[in-house]
Amino acid sequence: MITLVALLASLLLAGLAVFQGLLVAGAPLGRFAWGGQNEVLPANLRIGSAVSIALYAAFAVLILQAAGALSVLPDGFVDVAIWVLTGYFALGIVMNAISRSRPERLLMTPVVAVLAAGCLVIALA
Repeated sequence: MITLVALLASLLLAGLAVFQGLLVAGAPLGRFAWGGQNEVLPANLRIGSAVSIALYAAFAVLILQAAGALSVLPDGFVDVAIWVLTGYFALGIVMNAISRSRPERLLMTPVVAVLAAGCLVIALA
C-alpha cells in the first residue's frame, strides 16, 4: 500500500514537472502557477520553474526511498526529510488556497493536498 502511495505521489510530481517544463518553454499556462499574474512567464519565473523540475525529481526520489522502493540516500536523512517534505506540501496547500489566481487555487490546491496526504501516510508508516 505504501509503495502505491509513493508511486501516485511520484506520478503527480512527474505531471507537475511536465507542467513546469511547459511554462519554461513559454506555454500560456501561467494562470495556474506563480500567483497567476502572468499568462506567459517572464524569465525569472521560468528559471523558478526550471528549478522546480529538479526539486520535483529530488522529492520523488525521497518519497520512493521513504516508502522502501529505492535506496540511494542515507536512511536517517530520509526519516527526517519525509517529515520536512510533508510540512512543505502542507504549507503549499495554504499558499495555493490563498492565491489570487482562481485557476491556480482550483487546480493546484487539491494536487498539493494529495501530495501532503501521501507524504504523511508514508512518514507515518
